[in-house]
Amino acid sequence: MEAQDVPLELLDAHLSQYSYIGGYRPTQADVALRGSINVSLGPPLTFLNVQRWLAHMASFSPSEVRAFPPHTQATLLSSLPGTRGLASKVDEELSKLVHKSIKMCDEGQKPEASKNHNNNPSKSKGGERGKDKPGKFVLKTAKGTRDYGPVEMPVRRQVFDVIHSVFHMHGAVEIETPVFELKEVLTGKYGEDSKLIYDLEDQGGEKLSLRYDLTVPFARYVAMNKITNIKRYHVARVYRRDNPAMTRGRYREFYQCDFDIAGQYDAMLPDAECLQLVHQVLSRLDLGDFTIKINHRKILDGLFGVCGVPLEKFRPICSAVDKLDKSPWEEVRKEMVDEKGLDGEMADLIGEYVKLSGKEELIEKLKNDERLKNSKDAQAGLSDMTLLYQYCQNLGCESKVVFDMGLARGLDYYTGVIYEAVLTAGQNQGKDGPVGSVAGGGRYDNLVGMFDPKKKTVPCVGLSFGIERLFTIQEQKQRALGEKLRATQTEVFVAAACKGMVHERLKIIGLLHEAGIKTESSYKNNPKILNQLQYAEDNQIPLVVLIGESEVEAGVVKVREVTTRDETTVKREDLVTTVKQKLGTK
Repeated sequence: MEAQDVPLELLDAHLSQYSYIGGYRPTQADVALRGSINVSLGPPLTFLNVQRWLAHMASFSPSEVRAFPPHTQATLLSSLPGTRGLASKVDEELSKLVHKSIKMCDEGQKPEASKNHNNNPSKSKGGERGKDKPGKFVLKTAKGTRDYGPVEMPVRRQVFDVIHSVFHMHGAVEIETPVFELKEVLTGKYGEDSKLIYDLEDQGGEKLSLRYDLTVPFARYVAMNKITNIKRYHVARVYRRDNPAMTRGRYREFYQCDFDIAGQYDAMLPDAECLQLVHQVLSRLDLGDFTIKINHRKILDGLFGVCGVPLEKFRPICSAVDKLDKSPWEEVRKEMVDEKGLDGEMADLIGEYVKLSGKEELIEKLKNDERLKNSKDAQAGLSDMTLLYQYCQNLGCESKVVFDMGLARGLDYYTGVIYEAVLTAGQNQGKDGPVGSVAGGGRYDNLVGMFDPKKKTVPCVGLSFGIERLFTIQEQKQRALGEKLRATQTEVFVAAACKGMVHERLKIIGLLHEAGIKTESSYKNNPKILNQLQYAEDNQIPLVVLIGESEVEAGVVKVREVTTRDETTVKREDLVTTVKQKLGTK
C-alpha cells in the first residue's frame, strides 16, 4: 500500500475525536494502519492529530504492541461526531485501509511506507528502542525530596520568619541568584564534596550545574558586579546528590538561609557578628540547649605543618578530620592512613590535638605548645581566636561558644575562622538519630578572587542555616507538645444564619478586605450555620461576623469571638473599627 493511499484528512478528522482507530484503546488496527503511513507529513501543524497519534504509537515497546487485541469490525466506529456524510466516509475509508493493511501484515508483507521510511514501532533512528517499558507507574516524589502540606507549612513559616527577622535586625539586604550556574563556576570549590554536584545536560552549548550552596554563587555575584562591600542574606533551595536521610532532615533538595558580610574590615568584628546571629536565631527558635563550635583553618594548617603533613595533603586530611563529628577517631585515622596515604605516626600526632576542646584556657595552652610555637599560621589563628572570644563576650554570646580542634569543615574555600552549631543531646534527634549540625560557616577571603579577572580579592565571612534540619526538630517538638499551628491567617469568617444571604456576605467580605482584614466565607449559597461555626473553630479563626434577616433589616451585624463565643452587635459602619479593636490591630 502506498503512502498516498491513506486519506490523511479523514484520518485526522477521526483522530480529533478519538485516541485510536478503534476508539479509546489501541488494537492491531492501529499497528497495521500506522505501518502504511509515510512519517513525513509536511509542516509540523499539518494533520496535527495524525502527528500526535504517530508519535504516541511509536512510544510503545515491541512487547506492548504484540499484546494489543486483534482488530475486528466491531472495533471500528460506526459513526463520528460531526457531519453525517463525513462520518460515513471516514468509516468506509478506514475500514478499507485497516483490512488491507492487516491482510498485508498477515501475508508477511511490509507496507511500502514502512519499508521506505523506517516506520516500524519497534525501531528508532538509532536502531532498537531498547528495553520494554517498565510496569505500572508509581506516583511519588523523587528520592531525597518531599512535599509540604498545610499541616507542615505553618511550622516552616514560623522558622523562616524567625530567621528573616534576625537577618533584618542586622541590616542585611536580600539578593537572589539563578538556581543553576555554569559548571566551571562550581568546579573545584568543594573538595571531595564536588562529586555531589548535580550536572545538567548540555543546554545550548553551556555546561550547567545546579547550585550546591549559596556561597559560591554569592562570590560570583560579588566579582561579576565589582562589589567591594555588602551585607546580604539569601534564602533559597540548593541541590546535592547525597545519600538522603529524610527523618534526620537530610535531603537532596533543601533550603539554605545564608548571611554573609563582604568587605575589608578590622579583624574578627564581622566574624563575631555571625556568631551572635547564630546565637540569636537558635535562642528565638527555642529548640533547647545548643553549642557553637569554632576553630580556625590557620590553626589546622599550622598543626598539619608541624606534624609533617605534606602541603598537597592538607585539604584531604582536613576533609578526614571533618568527619570526627560522625565517626570515631579510629575510623578517621584509618581513612588518613589507608586512603589518604598519611604516615601513621603523623596521624597519631594529629589525633592528640583534634580531640581537644575548651574555651579561652585551651587557646592559651596551644599558644604555649612547643610544636605550635613554631608555626606562624597557628599563632596567627590563635590570636584571632582570642580576639573573637573577647568580642563574643561583649555581644553576650560567649557562653555557647566552644573552641573545638576537631572542627574542620571540609569545603576548600575556607581560609580563617570556621564554626558550626549543634543542638545538645536530647534535642538533636530525628526519628533515626542525630540530625547533625543546624548551622555552619566561616571566613573565605579568596573565593571572590577566583572569579575576578585581575584576581582582586574581597574578604568574606558568612553562615548558613540548615532549615530542613531545624524544621525536623521543630516539627517533632510541637508534635510532642500537642501544639497545632494555624494553616491559614484568616482573621474573620463571615457566616449567615439563614438562606438567601450570599449577596450580604459578599458585601461584608468586600468591606473587610478593603480595610486589609483577612476574611473568608463559605462557597455555598446557603450553608448550614453549624457547619460555618465549626469551620471557624477547626481553623482557629478568631472572629465570626454573623448576619441574618433581622440584622440586615436593622443595618447591624453580630461579631462573635470564637474561643469565648461572646457576641457583640454593632452597626455596619462600625464593623471595621470593632474588628480591628478585637484583633488588636490598627
